[in-house]
Parts: sequence; structure tokens; C-alpha cells
Amino acid sequence: MTTATTGDIPATETIPILDFGSQYTQLIARRVRELGAFSLLVAPDTDLETIRALNPKGVILSGGPSSVHESGAPVCDPGMLELGVPVLGICYGMQLGCEMLGGTVKSAPSREYGRAQLEIGNDEGLLAGIPSRTSVWMSHGDQVTGLSDAFEAVASTSTCPFAAVRHRERPFWGVQFHPEVTHTPHGVDILRNFLYGICGCSGTWRMSEYLDAECERVRARVGEDRVICGLSGGVDSSVVAALLQRAIGDRLTCIFVDNGLLRKNERELVETTFRDHFDIDLRVVDAADAFLEDLKGVDDPQEKRRLIGHRFITVFQEAARQVESESSKYGGVRFLAQGTLYPDVIESGHSLAGTAANIKLHHNVGGLPEELGFELVEPLRDLFKDEVRTLGEVLGLPPAIVWRHPFPGPGLAVRVLGDITIEKLDLLRECDEILLEEIVANELYRSTNQVFTVLLPVRSVGVMGDGRTYDNVVAVRAVETQDFMTADWARLPYGVLASISNRIINEVAGVNRVVYDISSKPPATIEWE
Repeated sequence: MTTATTGDIPATETIPILDFGSQYTQLIARRVRELGAFSLLVAPDTDLETIRALNPKGVILSGGPSSVHESGAPVCDPGMLELGVPVLGICYGMQLGCEMLGGTVKSAPSREYGRAQLEIGNDEGLLAGIPSRTSVWMSHGDQVTGLSDAFEAVASTSTCPFAAVRHRERPFWGVQFHPEVTHTPHGVDILRNFLYGICGCSGTWRMSEYLDAECERVRARVGEDRVICGLSGGVDSSVVAALLQRAIGDRLTCIFVDNGLLRKNERELVETTFRDHFDIDLRVVDAADAFLEDLKGVDDPQEKRRLIGHRFITVFQEAARQVESESSKYGGVRFLAQGTLYPDVIESGHSLAGTAANIKLHHNVGGLPEELGFELVEPLRDLFKDEVRTLGEVLGLPPAIVWRHPFPGPGLAVRVLGDITIEKLDLLRECDEILLEEIVANELYRSTNQVFTVLLPVRSVGVMGDGRTYDNVVAVRAVETQDFMTADWARLPYGVLASISNRIINEVAGVNRVVYDISSKPPATIEWE
């Protein structure tokens, strides 16, 4: 989940995961971390020397949508199976590994997708402690159909005779099913067997270790220079600020940009929290007019993000020059810190496997102009959202910040669908405040992970009093998720939804209809733009 360079990897037990493009690859990474080892996504064509430099305890070959027989299908160096460390192939990874070791892979009679009953023939090693008959989740079109005598089939299903295999001479194991998904009840146990029983991991990776290693890495990289950090008040930037303050102290200056796209009273909250309660050098820049002028008449979401990112950097460059002009015992402002997370990297098409689609342009991943003028410091780039919250707790941040729902970098610009006006922003701010008041009052804030309103670019007919109205439609979005890579819509109680709808329509002039978004991710994204 970072570039495969040893300078970025904590000194801990590392499991590189070769990403062949499976929709579940990120789940493998999460499961490994949850089990106490540090997982790292790398491209399948990563050279062996880079992998060796990571000093891996083991290697995992992920699944993927390709067939090993397709032209251009992703492959890895066969030497990956000769590194001297255990290798676990999952689905496509199993097929590729088996073929490299002399096995045969062919198309299955029909694509298998869903639950299957696994019959275990050898309950040692990878399958130790697993019930002799258990459910697993299949998702494949090809499967291994022939193996040399060097292999042993250790489990099967009614349609897949080689559902799990081991090589007798090399430390290679393969499973046709997906142990990383919750639909495989004992999948975590299988991964635990691989990490501890086969790879010899000791479970030493902890968030406190990550914090210490990251602080040391930041100190080594920054040296005597100074860092500016964009502080929004959200959990990501807050954790970045707290981590950097611990690492480099008063060489950090935080800059809060009022871009005119904030939630109601957001600026006041940030100033009160970080200037009054934390010992952080906070500068507030009022740039609302410039951002809104850039966005005038723009309705394309990608263009909105690009313009916001460009203006964001321009404002930062000006603020940095101001900070640099001040007398200081330290060097100049060389670095810009950002709260980039791993899901941001994936969704922006920066998968190291080269297989991730560019879903949306994040203003802090790939949307920066080349003439940035700063070197980036991204201490959270390897972390999922829930891991960032854990890191915030380790840093001692208050729960109100650690558990705050995320807010997109482009702000309300991507929640006002269509062109942006001050009137639309003000209307949405009022709707959003009512929604959050009701969610908090009904004790639903911690059981949901992101809740917000969206102003749709449509109007609808309504009746208020004795008159006809033709006003705006507002959508309510509430999701539950662990990692923000996937999400499901929150089943809010009908009574709460009724209160939200009634209050918005009665209290916010210009709205006569409220709808509830019941889309999951995928296929939808969490934000509408």
C-alpha cells in the first residue's frame, strides 16, 4: 500500500501482496494487518530485488479478473517462488503459481460464483483447526485441473477437485476460494495459519510501532526544514497535524483555508479547537471569493476538483511565502503535508498493479499541478480510514475529532450537483446542519460512518399551505463502512428519516422534497460527485 521502497516501510514483519487486480485485494491487506503483520500492496511485475529488500516473512499472490491464458494477463517473476519464503496464491494467484510449477489450468465448465462446501483432506498446515466441512466463497472462471506429483491436494469442492493445494518441495500453498471475505467463515483462521503457522510471524505490528517509525521517517526526511500542513478539522488532517507536531514540533505550521465550501460554522470550530486547545501554529486564510470565482459556471465534477486543487496549491504557495518571510531559526518551507489515505490512492487510479480505474480525482492525489513547489509528506498514505482513527487515539486526540465523519477535500462543491452559487451553498449548509443534529440527537453518529445531504440539480412540484411550489430536491446519504473501499447504506429508523425530512422542508426555504439514497458502494461511490 505504498511504493515498494524500503525507506517507506516500518521495521516490522512485512507481507508483500502482489496485486493482480482482484476486487478483494484490499481486504487481504486489511486482514493481514488485523492479524498483526504489516501488509504491502505491490505490482505483480515488481522486481525480485525490491521484494528481497523488504525482508518479507511471506508473499501473497492475490486474485484477479484475468485468465492465465489471456494475452497480456498479469504475471510475476517465476523467481518469486524461489525467494525462500512461504507463498500463498489466492484464486488467480493460485492458478498462476500452480502453472509456473508445472500444473495445468483450464476454463471451468461454468463460472463459479458464490458459496461452496469445502471438504478438507489434510487438516495440517494451512488448514489446521478448520472444520472438515466448511463454507467458502468462490469467484472464478478458470481452475487448476492437473498437478504434478510434487503437489498435494488438501481440499476440494464438488466442482473443484483442487480447491486447496500445497507443494511438497517448495513453500507454496494455493486456495481457489477467497479466505479474505466474510462469506468464508473460517477465512481469517486460514490466513492466521499462513502468517503464524507457516510464515512464522509473531504479530508484532501495532499502530504504536507505526507511529514511532513514521515519526522517525518524517524527522529524517524533513531535517531542519519546515512543513506546512493543510488543516481542515477532519480526522485525516488532524491526525497528520498531531503526528507531525510530535515528530518535528514547532517546525510545523498548519494552514486552514476558508474556501467558501465549508459546512456551517466550520471555520469557527477549527480555530477554537486547534488554536485555543492545541499548541499548534495555525494560520487562517480567507480565500472564499477566489475559489467561488474559479467555480463560477462549472458543473463537471472532475473539473471542479481540478480547479479546487489548483487554487488550493496557489493559496498554499502564497501562505508558505508569508511563513518563509518570517524570521525563524529553522530552514525554509520545503514540505507540504497532506492527509492522503490508501483509498484515495486506489480510487485515483494509482494502484501499483496498474489495474485500478480512475474513479474520481482527489484534490490531494494526482490533482496537484506539476509546478507545486513543495515536496509532499503523506504520513497516512499507507492507512485505511479505521486505522487513521486508531492512530488518532494513540496520539491522544479527543474522541470528538477521532470519530468525526469525513468531509471531502473539495467540500460542498461536490455535494451541490451542477454549478455552484452562494445561494445553493447556504441552502445546503442549513440542510446538512439539520441532518447532523437529528443523527446526533438519536445517537446514530457513531453507528454511521458518513452522513450528509446533496443538493440535486432538479426541481419538483409540491404543495405547501394552499399553494403550489416548484422547489429544490435534497438527497440524504448515510452509509456504514469499515474502510470506505466498500460501503452499504445505513438503515436509519423510519421515524428519524421522517423527522429529518419534515425539518428540512419546514425550516429550509426553497426545499420541498427530500429523498434517501439507498445505493451501496460499489456500484455507487459514497459521494455523488
